[in-house]
Amino acid sequence: MDTEGRTEDAPKADPFDLARFVSAQDDRQTYTTALREIGRGRKSSHWMWFVFPQVAGLGRSATAQQFAISSLEEARAFLDHPVLGPRLRESARAIATAPGQSADALLGSVDAQKLKSSMTLFLLAAPDDPDFVEVLDRWFCGDVDEATDRQLRNR
Repeated sequence: MDTEGRTEDAPKADPFDLARFVSAQDDRQTYTTALREIGRGRKSSHWMWFVFPQVAGLGRSATAQQFAISSLEEARAFLDHPVLGPRLRESARAIATAPGQSADALLGSVDAQKLKSSMTLFLLAAPDDPDFVEVLDRWFCGDVDEATDRQLRNR
């Protein structure tokens, strides 16, 4: 793996090794499980890193680093991916309409912060996409994650 968590043999057609996300989401039907948990209003398993990825430099764990997004270019490639883009938008819509009073109650405080970071990243990559705005509006009073914004400005 390189320093951004990508496998070194990523095919040229997938320069960001986005296949790592598809593989993780498809493993044991994790993506389906994530949607089910969101719909129930309570996250109970581990999928945050690869369903709602963050910009590189925020997460410290090996898993966070493996699934970190290195740049706005990679975030746009994620959004343009035929599997990942639709799934991210679907999961964002599910989160925006999930039952519950707070993102902390839905996800736990650490993963609520990851959600805010992820939605900020993808909003900056696709400013006209309403799905990410809706999540930030619903759970975070429309506020973006300053740490994500700062990380991207410093690249």
